[in-house]
Amino acid sequence: MLVSSLVRNESLRNIAIIAHVDHGKTTLVDGLFRQSGMFRADQRVDDRIMDSMELERERGITIAAKNCAVAWNGVRINIIDTPGHADFGGEVERALSMVDGVILLVDSSEGPLPQTRFVLRKALEQKLPVIAVINKIDRKDARPGEVLGELYDLFIDLDATDEQLEFPVLYAIGREAVAMKDPDDERKDLSPLFEAILEHIPGPAYDPDEPFHMLVADLDYSDYLGRLAVGRIRNGTARTKDALVCIGEDGAARPLKATRIQIYQGKNMVDVDEAQPGDIVVMAGIDEVTIGDTICTRDAPTALPRIRVDEPTVAMRFGINTSPLAGREGKIVQARKIRERLDKEALRNVSIRVEDTEDRDAFLVKGRGEFQMAIIVETMRREGFELTVGRPEVIVKEENGERLEPVEELHVDCDEAFMGVVTEKMAFRKGRMLNCINHGTGRVRLTFSVPSRGLIGYRDEFLTDTKGTGIMNSTFIGYEPWRGDFVTRLTGSLVADRPGNAVAYALYNLEPRGNLFVVPGDPVYEGMIVGEHNRDNDIDVNATKEKKLTNLRASGHDENIILTPVRPMTLEHALHFLREDELLEVTPLSFRLRKAELSAQKRYQMGGGRKRI
Repeated sequence: MLVSSLVRNESLRNIAIIAHVDHGKTTLVDGLFRQSGMFRADQRVDDRIMDSMELERERGITIAAKNCAVAWNGVRINIIDTPGHADFGGEVERALSMVDGVILLVDSSEGPLPQTRFVLRKALEQKLPVIAVINKIDRKDARPGEVLGELYDLFIDLDATDEQLEFPVLYAIGREAVAMKDPDDERKDLSPLFEAILEHIPGPAYDPDEPFHMLVADLDYSDYLGRLAVGRIRNGTARTKDALVCIGEDGAARPLKATRIQIYQGKNMVDVDEAQPGDIVVMAGIDEVTIGDTICTRDAPTALPRIRVDEPTVAMRFGINTSPLAGREGKIVQARKIRERLDKEALRNVSIRVEDTEDRDAFLVKGRGEFQMAIIVETMRREGFELTVGRPEVIVKEENGERLEPVEELHVDCDEAFMGVVTEKMAFRKGRMLNCINHGTGRVRLTFSVPSRGLIGYRDEFLTDTKGTGIMNSTFIGYEPWRGDFVTRLTGSLVADRPGNAVAYALYNLEPRGNLFVVPGDPVYEGMIVGEHNRDNDIDVNATKEKKLTNLRASGHDENIILTPVRPMTLEHALHFLREDELLEVTPLSFRLRKAELSAQKRYQMGGGRKRI
């Protein structure tokens, strides 16, 4: 295909909004929606329109990339709101395959952070034009001039071309829905941003002589229409009556027929008879399709380059619930159903891999990070699944006889007073300091190179060490030689040695041993972890032991037992606590920690003896 033969569809613009987590992408999309005339002036609209998932609204983050469209001066603008968390980098990569330019959002105080580097690197590799928006300039600690300098440094560091360095810059306050060419300009609306999109982002290019081609970049599902294929039309026009084929990874062309074609209008989809070149469309009635496939005409079956993403770095075991309490709280407990659900997740998320294990009732799930794994577990739990999951483990490679492990660049923002403890903890976890910046505000920014396994379980510890004021973000930078072993947890477990219900008298006597996870009345079973031991070894305990009765009884004595309040077990806390020989039992109602081997006798034999109290 000759470049000279390409024409551009000037009635369209395809853009993605990229940024580090919590830099204001979704809030900015809210403003674009309102000012483009998508809603009536008196219409009540919720904030964070694009965050439709329950988990997204609860956590205040975007998990999956979302498509929408707005109109401005007769041009339809397709917008993709991408996740900002590093664990969902696969969503960003497939989103960039559908657009012709990006809006890079940067916090005016925090400046470029690890995920900013990741998403910008992906955009520059695809030679996408960038509009830089320095957001939240109304913050008291805003430093837009310095942040702009840091942005230029980042572009240069990522080997941006001279043309890419000539990026336009806007200043914005996302929550007020205003953008300016200069921080001192009058704050009116988002018109400067709309004008920048039309001026600096080109319309989609296509060859008018080529037949219809579309690369599938996303999948969805409708109860009424079945599987939905989402992608951008590279060439030609899409019509429902056309005879089409789908070319998979094996290169085989499978015939298909689209029953319906839809385009985005706001956050909704509307039916069209045909879709124009460059548009982002949704096709219904296509069952046998996966992300990366090419849909084209039967007369000219030519495959487009498939979407490629970075390989997974973390693996976690998913299996059926084998505890004595299995089946009491969940509706879906079968291994077959768990596997089907994981395969469905892998279909929609290009960064997920699902593999069989030697145990037919357990599966190995590989992904980008422990947070991504936690989201999958939480989603399945809310859907009624019961399962057990193991500790997240990094994926190690062997090259030329050398053991390699994934390494991340960690950025820490904390008070000067906590710099010592953070540095000490990082050194213990085989981290190496790369940089230290002190802006003179009482806070420092530290940069470390640290093995991915060193960050598993560290976030809770970090928040405790910095008294909840520290901020940490990391991004994967590649594989490096193994940096040596270190202890992942300095404490042991209090393990129940018999079934029953926890008793206040027993728990009161166990409190000096460590931190408890159960309260009186909670069901326990042999092998269940009821608390954290103060020391580094495990001990078997009786959490159901009652006080022996006598003929003498002091009035009110037994009612005076006061236990220390137990912190509710969360999914993240449970995953961080796990050791290699421990599992987490997940149900719609509960999280229970347990040993992989429930029998106290067998664990005693395998471990050379355990203390029993």
